[in-house]
Amino acid sequence: MNVGVVGHVEWVEFAVVDRLPRVGEIIHASEAFVEAGGGGAVAAVQMARLLGGAPFFTVVGSDALGRRAAARLRELGVTLHHAVLDRPQRRGFAYLTADHERTITVIGERMVPGGDDPIPWELTAALDGVYVTGGDAAAVRHARAAKVVVATPRAAPGLVEAGVGLDALVMSATDANEQGVVERLDPLPDLVVSTRGSRGGGWAARDGRTGSWHAAPLTAEPVDAYGCGDSFAAGLTMALAAGLEAGAALDYAARLAATVLTGRGPYGAPIEALGPPVP
Repeated sequence: MNVGVVGHVEWVEFAVVDRLPRVGEIIHASEAFVEAGGGGAVAAVQMARLLGGAPFFTVVGSDALGRRAAARLRELGVTLHHAVLDRPQRRGFAYLTADHERTITVIGERMVPGGDDPIPWELTAALDGVYVTGGDAAAVRHARAAKVVVATPRAAPGLVEAGVGLDALVMSATDANEQGVVERLDPLPDLVVSTRGSRGGGWAARDGRTGSWHAAPLTAEPVDAYGCGDSFAAGLTMALAAGLEAGAALDYAARLAATVLTGRGPYGAPIEALGPPVP
């Protein structure tokens, strides 16, 4: 199975703290680290870890952090197909708190690939599945050449303009920024998936069928939620590309997200033990 990602990467600094600081307060982190993050990068790395490799169609900044992000993605097993934009790399800062949550501040203009960027877009036609986290309309149309295409509402500008069908749209039911996108898509996605974290989620198919799933049981103590949502979407993309029906695909995605919750940061959990989806 050959699946990949069209989307974005951010260079993220993480601080592990007991709780978020109050206004004007100074707190001390018990741990700090940096990593290639953002939804596109997280999904691509998880795919690469489970499948032995994954192509990632993206853009990075022309500064040292952009070069560092590209190098780190390659270290993590991702096959990088990228363009370099003449601007600083987009960054992020994430607090990881004792309640297992992540609170993120993003710094810099959103950076997503465009269809005119010098990226080998023709390679998407050979993919079994693609997860789209960002891109202009032309990039989304290139992604649609894959057999299965899953997307996030965060890619709405390109999705709406492209006017192509999606096999699935994965949205957070609790994120106000991700609401109202489905109604703007024409055609409607075959499957709309609404996640609710520890409460599982629900789905609605274009043919009128609906369903739900429960969050998967944890195999270890929870650590932090950074990357769980995009790991869920990566798992769903892989499972649908492998030919699983909606219920089984969502169960696999939920197990991957639950596993990610048990590790520090996006890549700290041993997800390789889960194995790839099997139809």
